[in-house]
Amino acid sequence: MLAYRLLTEEDTSAFCHKVTKALSLGWSLHGGPAYAFDTAAGVMRCGQAVVKEVDGEYDPSMKLGEL
Repeated sequence: MLAYRLLTEEDTSAFCHKVTKALSLGWSLHGGPAYAFDTAAGVMRCGQAVVKEVDGEYDPSMKLGEL
């Protein structure tokens, strides 16, 4: 099964670390990053989709961050 996650964070090094950690755990980038201005917080936010082939079948109770 192909698992999908959308990683999001403020546009800081924390976002890069989050994506790098996912890559080190076997996730692959899916498309390019997205950027948007969060007017409520007054900051830029980043998003990056990642995918990973995993054993088993999909279950909505899966903890995707633990795959």
